[in-house]
Amino acid sequence: MKASVRKTATPRRRTAPRGNERRSVTRLPRRRVLSLAAGAVALPAVSRMAWAQAYPTRPVRIIVGAPPGGGHDVAARLIGPWLAERLRHSFIIDNRPGLNTNIGAQAVANAAPDGYTLLLVGATHAINVSFYGKLAVDPNRDIAPIAAISHTSFVMLVHPSVPARTVPEFIAYAKANPGKLNMAPGGSGSMEHLAGELFKMMTSVSMLHIPYRGTAPALIDTLGGQTQVYFAALSAAIEHIRAGKLRALAVTTAARVSALPDVPIIGEFLPGYESSAFTGIGAPRNTPLQVVNTLNREINAGLSDPKINARIADLGGTVIPGSPSDFGKFIADETEKWGKVIRAAGIKPE
Repeated sequence: MKASVRKTATPRRRTAPRGNERRSVTRLPRRRVLSLAAGAVALPAVSRMAWAQAYPTRPVRIIVGAPPGGGHDVAARLIGPWLAERLRHSFIIDNRPGLNTNIGAQAVANAAPDGYTLLLVGATHAINVSFYGKLAVDPNRDIAPIAAISHTSFVMLVHPSVPARTVPEFIAYAKANPGKLNMAPGGSGSMEHLAGELFKMMTSVSMLHIPYRGTAPALIDTLGGQTQVYFAALSAAIEHIRAGKLRALAVTTAARVSALPDVPIIGEFLPGYESSAFTGIGAPRNTPLQVVNTLNREINAGLSDPKINARIADLGGTVIPGSPSDFGKFIADETEKWGKVIRAAGIKPE
């Protein structure tokens, strides 16, 4: 009897499917495959959208790159409570003064772009790019514009010892007395400084620039007559004007301001002259569009509120509602304008 021999099956060599062959284990309708792929891509976008629509879910910080009490701080403390009431979460004002507001700007630029760290944007952010030359933070690149709040007039003040009562009289007096007038901006490269430099460029008058460390000391010396000319923030100077301690020759904005309705604008005598501070809200670059639009909508609603509008007017300001792109263009235009003045006047940090 022959022993049975068990044959070992020879392994079949696997070959790639030919033609229209498909393995049953991987066979899925093409439409199903595309649907699953699209769903996988859409999931992060949907979750981001849902998160943004729920914004905010915790307190929000508004970083102000200036000490309490100044124009930037006042703007933040006007709009912060409004946003807190409308969006039902706290908006905390966080003052981070230093380096002409650059310290605060850098803190926001480095924060997570989630809408929970905002920046009070001001005129210094349009000035600093040219004034400092090279910055770690470029507001036009690193800060997303959300909404403008207001622009605020400066006022051209003279000490009562100056005989001029109008801008043309002042120009004539300055040209007849070269080197005898001291101009007191609240700091080199400040908006007050640039307002005066723009006036000098457009009139060719000679005034000696005396830099001060802030508005308060500049006002004190102008009140005392040590300096004769000061392009001051209207909110800081208005009580001295009303008391007759300083004479207002003109305001710097393109239109008269309700706080001083009888005071003309410099542009009535120097066509094209305009200078004003501005405030607004920004956020880190790449902040979700839904968050930006939510904040923009609520800030614009606040600017139409009679109480907020009246308070801004009392401080010599005018509300400037608009879209995020409107605010971005405004900042870019201001950056270009003041860059020309800084370069022409040779202004550098001191």
